[in-house]
Amino acid sequence: MQVRYGQSGDLDWLCENDIHVGKDWIKRCLGNQEYVVALQDNKIIGFLRFSFFWGKIPYMDMVWVPEAGRKQGTGTALFNFWEAEMKKVGAKVLMTSSVIHELEPQTWHKKNGFQESGQLHFGNFDPTKEVFFIKNL
Repeated sequence: MQVRYGQSGDLDWLCENDIHVGKDWIKRCLGNQEYVVALQDNKIIGFLRFSFFWGKIPYMDMVWVPEAGRKQGTGTALFNFWEAEMKKVGAKVLMTSSVIHELEPQTWHKKNGFQESGQLHFGNFDPTKEVFFIKNL
């Protein structure tokens, strides 16, 4: 498995698989090197999209692997690459979140060293609470 930052040639695959954001946002993230992709036999098998909370704290927006490829270490490989890259740029903490009722992602975050740090309700935007996690580096 190879892990690298996303590239412009990954756009079509990301548009098909990162269904939570639009093409313009995907292009923006690719331009800012805010995608990490995992490849097997030169084919993308998963991605991690991130941003910076307050413009400073690396925030893992999403890590996604197709159902058939899960529980094979791809998500962890994506996370490990991202964590190492964030350390290189001087990050002191990482941040992520999960919908409150999604226990499997929360368990995965904790397994990768995150600790729950609070919950938010986004009112009319989304009635479901979000659980936030941080990991000190």
